[in-house]
Amino acid sequence: MDMGKNILVVDDDVIVTSALKTFFKVEGINNFVTFNNPVEAVEYLQSNKPCIIISDFMMPQMNGLEFLKEAKKLYPDVSMILLTGYADKENAIRAINEVGLYRYIEKPWDNDELLINIKNGIERSYLIEKLNEKVAELEVANKKLEDYSANLEKLVAERTKSLEIANLKLSGIIENCADGIVLLDGDGKIEEINPACENFTGYCAKNITGKRLIDFLEFETLAAKQRFFSEKGFMPLLNSDKSDVLIKDLYIVNNLSGERIPVEINFALCSPDGDARRYVGVIRDIHLQKETEKLRDDFIATLTHDLRTPLLAAIQTLRFFLDGVMGVLTDQQKLMLSTMLQSNEDLLGLVNALLEVYRFESGKLSLCKTNFPIKNLINQCYDEIKPLAEAKNLKLELEFDTVSNDPYIYADRGELKRVITNLCGNAVNYTNKGGHVKILLKEKNDDIIFSVTDNGNGIPKEDIPHLFKRFSQGTSKKRSTGTGLGLYLSRQIIEAHNGKIWVESKLDRGSEFSFLLTDVVTTEKERQEVVNG
Repeated sequence: MDMGKNILVVDDDVIVTSALKTFFKVEGINNFVTFNNPVEAVEYLQSNKPCIIISDFMMPQMNGLEFLKEAKKLYPDVSMILLTGYADKENAIRAINEVGLYRYIEKPWDNDELLINIKNGIERSYLIEKLNEKVAELEVANKKLEDYSANLEKLVAERTKSLEIANLKLSGIIENCADGIVLLDGDGKIEEINPACENFTGYCAKNITGKRLIDFLEFETLAAKQRFFSEKGFMPLLNSDKSDVLIKDLYIVNNLSGERIPVEINFALCSPDGDARRYVGVIRDIHLQKETEKLRDDFIATLTHDLRTPLLAAIQTLRFFLDGVMGVLTDQQKLMLSTMLQSNEDLLGLVNALLEVYRFESGKLSLCKTNFPIKNLINQCYDEIKPLAEAKNLKLELEFDTVSNDPYIYADRGELKRVITNLCGNAVNYTNKGGHVKILLKEKNDDIIFSVTDNGNGIPKEDIPHLFKRFSQGTSKKRSTGTGLGLYLSRQIIEAHNGKIWVESKLDRGSEFSFLLTDVVTTEKERQEVVNG
């Protein structure tokens, strides 16, 4: 492996950089430099070109995406690897699209995998650099063609040979690449594939050429399929202004073994200006990643489930003491035991929330839909939230704008109650004393729209995209003390009903959280069936 240039490592965690130093020395790699401050690393890059850059994502001075963008400006041909936690996977995918990231590796990493990616990344940087040199040489050659027209044939022959060598190198990379590579025409039909793609599909190139790629793919959900492909196999996202698209949650079925191989495909538009549209797709096998994720999720589910029993026992015991079953307590003892009880109940709430997240993400939750009066459910939630609003001297308003007097809907009552209670509870919690919270239900055709509006402090625009993600707590201006799972679970529940949830907010003016459920209002006949049991 060519180590003529340094490997650059940037991570604000000294433990991580120390571990990588030890790892490099064990592997006999001596040309490396580490930084715990990305700003200092940028200064270093002003006068030093590395052979590969490895960066953490979460860093205080500038995050990994910002740092890699600066590095990309200086050395666009250097391969870059992003170290991320599992929760930052979306940021890693964003880095692939915005920076042209070579790889992202989740922490904790596997040393063998890291070493292979470093070697391949250095080789990639080397090949790109050499390819750029060849392009520069071609530009010089064109100038010489103008100056030395008499020697045109000789110069053309020399440059043609250089191009042939370059093409041979590129062909070698494509032929021996572990990832599948497929070239599609504008209709989504296959024009060329590499050997790795043949192994994925179980078809040789001549038997698959001319067929639609979509016919060899299986998606986890219909929505995932419709997001990327039209009925004719077109890719609308790539036909828009996007230069590349990452497609997830799909499988390739091997024709020979029948195996369903989980993959991710990164598509990019590769047509020259004015030429027919073509797309190149890089197909990556992620079955090991899927297995790791399943093991992790199963571990979390088992752990949180086993925590509930001792927590419930502790909570019940503390309640016995506070109820005076074990004797009269002093005021100081009651205060201490009440604090312990509250802490245990908070912990139990976190455990239950984690279990709910696992149920949704593992697909083990099936909605229990029934016909029920939606006004009755909202009134029940209103009565539960009202004491909290009165304690803060808030004006809590409830309004119904429905076509029928008592509309019934077909949905999971328990899960929908969780969403409504969470949205209303958040509005009360984040509205200042003396404020105003309004709950509104609208019925339009067979759809319902539920919204909660407050006149609190509002949410900064840059924080809104993160509110419905896991462990998102408050905003950059104010952090909440909750689990950060309430809005995430609400989104999962609404989307499981094929609905949509969103927020509109302005700083110092308040927020409005809403969700839409389509085609859920039941007919009079269905309502009568509910009444008659």
